[in-house]
Amino acid sequence: MLDFEKEASAAGHSFVAGVDEAGRGCCAGPVVAAAVVFTDRSRIPDGINDSKKLTHKKRMELRELLMNDPTILYAIGQVHAEEIDSINILQATWKAMRLALEGIREADFALIDGNPVKGLHLPSQSIVKGDSKSASIAAASILAKTTRDLWIEAAAEQYPDYAFEVHKGYCTPLHTERITLHGPCPIHRKTFEPVRSILNPPDLIQDDLFG
Repeated sequence: MLDFEKEASAAGHSFVAGVDEAGRGCCAGPVVAAAVVFTDRSRIPDGINDSKKLTHKKRMELRELLMNDPTILYAIGQVHAEEIDSINILQATWKAMRLALEGIREADFALIDGNPVKGLHLPSQSIVKGDSKSASIAAASILAKTTRDLWIEAAAEQYPDYAFEVHKGYCTPLHTERITLHGPCPIHRKTFEPVRSILNPPDLIQDDLFG
């Protein structure tokens, strides 16, 4: 899982960062991006893979290894619900990725999971399903996912009516049920379904239109 990193290094780049995000499809909480640079590729922790293919326990173990190895550079970027509603989720995802990359001053090239990102301050290559093809992107996916999970677990304590610890902010039937019952809370994305329709039921919209 180092072919893309080696290609970038062969092209003259010294600090190749992998970038990935978590929480883009949720209707609550931030979108979180992480950037990771392995300055010594012989020290990549065993088991690095797409975070979706790992257990929660394994992700947390790898998180500790990634964050406590001095040869690994990393940074996190977050954009929260209010700003997501203001600028839209695509722009928010790009901003989170830019913030993560800006947090690693040494980074001179980025490997991006998925589609191209606009507005980066350094050259980049986008890789579809990059979290299963690049160790740097996979490591970023682990940090993004675990950072967001920890954030949403803390939010679950603050807003216990919504069971955030169960669904992590994704639009599951349980989550929809809780929003319908209690109304949205401050971390909900008001432009996302089902939150938008719960806030603005179609029958109320019709009443407004026709008196």
